[in-house]
Amino acid sequence: MVENSQVDWRLLVCQNRTCRKQGAAKVLAAFQTFDVPNIEVEKSGCLGQCGKEPMVLVLPEEVWYSHVHPAQVSVVVKQHFFEGYNCERNA
Repeated sequence: MVENSQVDWRLLVCQNRTCRKQGAAKVLAAFQTFDVPNIEVEKSGCLGQCGKEPMVLVLPEEVWYSHVHPAQVSVVVKQHFFEGYNCERNA
């Protein structure tokens, strides 16, 4: 069996100082617990959205999620990646 290594989405979780103070490491860990095909979860440097932390960016769509808490991660994964619903959180 050949494994499909295609990545359709990159999910970046800011790990800069301010985001980390707001719990970004736990948010990153929560996203990493999901084994979703074709999604690469990565830590990132500052995403330039200070004041809205912790920040998550989904590429290539450039969908932003702000003030993300670990308890919300399962909802984002379900709605965004399985149901195709853009549950963008910051206006």
